[in-house]
Amino acid sequence: MAWQETHKEQSKDRILASAAMLFTQQGFEKISIDQVMKKAELTRGAFYSHFKSKSDLYAQAIKKAATVAYQRKPVNCPQDMNKFSQYYLSPEHRDDQYKQACPLAFLVSDISQQDSQVKATYTTILQAFIEQAELLCQSREKALQSAVLMIGGLALSRALADNNFSNELLAACQVGVTSLTEKESHDVS
Repeated sequence: MAWQETHKEQSKDRILASAAMLFTQQGFEKISIDQVMKKAELTRGAFYSHFKSKSDLYAQAIKKAATVAYQRKPVNCPQDMNKFSQYYLSPEHRDDQYKQACPLAFLVSDISQQDSQVKATYTTILQAFIEQAELLCQSREKALQSAVLMIGGLALSRALADNNFSNELLAACQVGVTSLTEKESHDVS
């Protein structure tokens, strides 16, 4: 019996990892359950023992994507907001299709078309991101501003066809976050 529970959890984790990667790369509409299951190397029948619907999978996959994306940050992040924004707003983060990207930026345009379960999951993850930023900024307002610059900047840079313009946008958003946090450290002095 214990093997079956472990096996079932491992299967679910494989499905979630597959879905998290595929959804952040292509969005909800372009990915089918069959594609998720093929990438997970499981049959479609296994899907229904873990999830009620594709939307249920999507909500859980967003959580998985956030967890994996958080774990892939460099060890020295997030010691301060500037280092965190340099990592987050980097061409490597934008372009790496083989590691889990941040679902906050890579799914931002997809979420508004989803059901309340998916929106609630996205909201919870965004709130956690802002709480993390608040620890680095010591101000809720600066954390909100930094989060919007980072998530929006990464999302927009990914949408652009002009790589130079995309890189320029990332750099400008990094400067924006830096100016927010530098202003704060001057205000404290």
